[in-house]
Amino acid sequence: MSTPTGPASGLPVRMPRPRQSGRHRRPEPVVAPEGAAALVLAVPGVPSSATRSLAEEVISIARSELPGLNARIGYLDGDDAEFPALASVLTQAAQERTARYEQATAAGLEAAAPEGPSAVVVPLLAGPDSAHVRRIRQAVMDSGTQVELTDVLGPHPLLAEALHVRLSEAGLARADRARLFTVATAADGIVLATVGGEEAVQAAGITGMLLAARLAVPVMAAALDVDGSVASIAEQLRDAGSAQLALAPYLVGPEIDASLLEDAAKEVGCATAEPLGAYPAIGKLALSLYATALGITPATPQGAPAL
Repeated sequence: MSTPTGPASGLPVRMPRPRQSGRHRRPEPVVAPEGAAALVLAVPGVPSSATRSLAEEVISIARSELPGLNARIGYLDGDDAEFPALASVLTQAAQERTARYEQATAAGLEAAAPEGPSAVVVPLLAGPDSAHVRRIRQAVMDSGTQVELTDVLGPHPLLAEALHVRLSEAGLARADRARLFTVATAADGIVLATVGGEEAVQAAGITGMLLAARLAVPVMAAALDVDGSVASIAEQLRDAGSAQLALAPYLVGPEIDASLLEDAAKEVGCATAEPLGAYPAIGKLALSLYATALGITPATPQGAPAL
C-alpha cells in the first residue's frame, strides 16, 4: 500500500509522468478542425498516371503534417472520370459539406451550419503563370461555390532547398558546401528555367538568389515559354565566366511538356536536373497556403538550413 508521501514497503508505484514545461515541451498534435474547408490541389497540364501519382504524393505529405485534412485533387484538363475536373471537384466538396450538416441535424446532433469557403484551392505551380491561374479562376467560377484561391507556391526558401537537392541528385552541384569535396560535373552557372513569361522570371529570380547563396555560383532565371530567353541567359552566364552550365527546372512538373526542357537543354548545350516533383517542401507549402487562407495552424514553414 502506498502512502501520501510515496510507496510503502519499498514497492514501486507507477506515477503519471508530469507534463513537460518550457520551450522544449513537446507540442500537442495538431489536427484539422472539424468541418474545415477541403484543400483542393489544382493540377495543370495533361492528366496522366504520373501526374496523378505526383499529386497524390503531395497530398500525402500535406496530410502527414495535418491529420484529418480533407484533401482532393482537381485537374485543369480533367475529364470528370479518371481525372476529375477542378470545377466538378469543387462542386462535390460543397455538396458533401452541406450533406454532412443536414445528416447531423436530421439525427438530432448539434452541428454548426456551414459557413465560409467550402474549399481552398492551391495551384500546383512553383511560380506565377497567368495563363494557368486564369483557367483556375474560371474553374472556380464555373463551380458556383464559395472558394478561397491561394497564391502559387513560390518564391520560398524551401524551393531553393528543393532545387539544390535536385541539382545534387543529378551530380550538378555539391550536396554540402560545408564539406570539402567536389563533384566533377558540378556546374559553375545555373539557368533557372520557369514558365509564365517575365512575371515568372522575376519571381523565380528571388528563389534564384537564395539558390545562388547555397551554391556559391551565379544563378539567372529564364522563361521556357519565351523564344530565345534560355539561350540569352546562358550567353550572359558564359560571358560572365561560367564554363559549365546546368538547367534547373523551377517547375513542379505537370505544368509543361517535358520536351520543352529537353529542347532548351540541347539548345544551350548543358545538362538538366529533374523538376521539383513531389519534394516534401511542395506538400508543406501547399498546406501552409491552405492554413493561412483559413487562419489555422500549422504556421508557415520556415526555410531549412543549407545542405
